[in-house]
Amino acid sequence: MNSSHTPYRVGEWLPQDQETLNDWLRQLAAKTKQADLPLQPCIQAFKDYIEGDAGAFMLFTRMFNEQPKRHNTPIHGGDSGPEPAPIVENYQQMLAMCNYVLSMAPEFNETGLVGFPINAIVDRVMATESGYCAFRDPTVNKHFKQILNDWGNFLKSSESVSVLNDSPTGWLSDAAMEKMAGSREAFISTFDCDPTLPHYGFSCWDDFFTRVFKADQRPVAAPDDNNVIANACESAPYKWATNVQLQDTFWIKGQPYSLQHMLNNNADYYPEFAGGTVYQAFLSATQYHRWNSPVDGVIEMVEFVDGSYYAEAPAIGEDPAGPNESQGYITEMATRAIIYIKADNPDIGLMAFMAVGMAEVSTCDVTVKPQQVVKKGDELGMFHFGGSTHCLLFRKGVNLNFNFHGQELNEGQNYLLTSPIHVKSEIATVVPNKH
Repeated sequence: MNSSHTPYRVGEWLPQDQETLNDWLRQLAAKTKQADLPLQPCIQAFKDYIEGDAGAFMLFTRMFNEQPKRHNTPIHGGDSGPEPAPIVENYQQMLAMCNYVLSMAPEFNETGLVGFPINAIVDRVMATESGYCAFRDPTVNKHFKQILNDWGNFLKSSESVSVLNDSPTGWLSDAAMEKMAGSREAFISTFDCDPTLPHYGFSCWDDFFTRVFKADQRPVAAPDDNNVIANACESAPYKWATNVQLQDTFWIKGQPYSLQHMLNNNADYYPEFAGGTVYQAFLSATQYHRWNSPVDGVIEMVEFVDGSYYAEAPAIGEDPAGPNESQGYITEMATRAIIYIKADNPDIGLMAFMAVGMAEVSTCDVTVKPQQVVKKGDELGMFHFGGSTHCLLFRKGVNLNFNFHGQELNEGQNYLLTSPIHVKSEIATVVPNKH
């Protein structure tokens, strides 16, 4: 369960084996070169920015010539030798490959799924000194946002349904069904779909990935007990911490939470959470991707924060699952949506749900509005194109007993190999205060 013993990739967004990822990159590079597609407007605009801005030109040139801080070649019993020549050689090739990706939907692969294709393209340079700087730059992220929005539009188009088939690389294959639900029969009985229709009734890739459970699935834990907090996402625990500080050095190893930065310096809210508790959990590529309210209450405020997409924590050094091992760090840095909920239970009061976009998972789609009344288990929103990471934030004085369903997680420690906990099931109980 300790992150120091994780496989190469966690969450199934990129392959465990580096050579599998390299093979995928080589094939993509060859297809890109052969297709020789004209650059789409968002890619051309990014190219113009890189070449027209002296600082960006320097960083995007240097990052391809620098040695990454982590060595991505698997080591078997000793030194793996010098790093092979990079497959993506320069920013021009990077942009051309991203351009090709904009008209493709990810295929299923039982052992080498590349669910984050743009992440795969920039994977090596993310861990260079120039990469750390470039991928935190607001203008760079503005361009990535447009690129990812355009790709998201393709994934909502009927063309993207081509990967929803029962071939070995299709998401309706036996292997894919087993990965997502345990079996084809379990998938059909668990999710709202119609196997008699083409593509099981899903109209596009995004429709498939934001699929919903059938009404009899995932019952709400103790619906009449406001002391029981429901799990907001189908997610695996990553970390929990109490007495969280308003400001902390979140970029160091261990990545402590820094509330003021997590909550986007919103002075109306971040002081409320000083010394409070943060719980964070991770959604994998094959899980349910919608968010549900952990409590009964009223939506008080919704805030969207533009941030980074491919920024890793520099202190991680070797981050074999990047950006997964940077999950604490990206709660302060990445694109995210923050939903403040005034719980009916006075022993909870104001709390927050925070959805954090990770790499390609850039669209945090909130489906509730301020002043809306929600019941525990009601939908709050969703990640488009798969999963990511999320947090629950509680104020100081809210006494919680977490329920990790048989898993032992020590406070303050990062985990990546925990098992997912069902959405709407109990994640914690509140110990009532004496009023």
